[in-house]
Amino acid sequence: SNLKDMGLQVHLLTGDNEVTALRVGERVGADVVQANMDPAKKMDYIRSLQSQGHRVAMVGDGINDAPALAAADLGIAMGTGTDVAREAGDMVLVHEGLNRVIEALRVSRKTLSIIRQNLFWAFGYNLVALPFAVATQVPPALAAALMSLSSITVVLNSLRLYLLK
Repeated sequence: SNLKDMGLQVHLLTGDNEVTALRVGERVGADVVQANMDPAKKMDYIRSLQSQGHRVAMVGDGINDAPALAAADLGIAMGTGTDVAREAGDMVLVHEGLNRVIEALRVSRKTLSIIRQNLFWAFGYNLVALPFAVATQVPPALAAALMSLSSITVVLNSLRLYLLK
């Protein structure tokens, strides 16, 4: 799986010269390559994408990336990068590499999905169980057992995250 398979557009913003930038961009499958970018240009580029309605994730590792990491909707700093980049990022990846970014995004998406499912089941359970308990005068011991069952369902659903490889 790669970033394009996830429905994402890849923009490479680098301070390197155009020849190097194009070579790296081709290697990582970038849709857009911008070379000779200083920190202010990177930040302006990200804000421009955001003003067009895009949600932007930025991956960086250096002092030159810190302003763009802070401006992005999601700043992903490489753990081997500078302290400034790690402080500016929302997420820090301990191990470097594009595959780690893909893995982090995949786990994040799955986590949000499971959170939404858990909220649905918890609210749905209470929406049905509370009126039922009041109308039928369920014994307290049974009500407690059913409430525990609801909690167990949410926990078991959350444990599915451990199955991600």
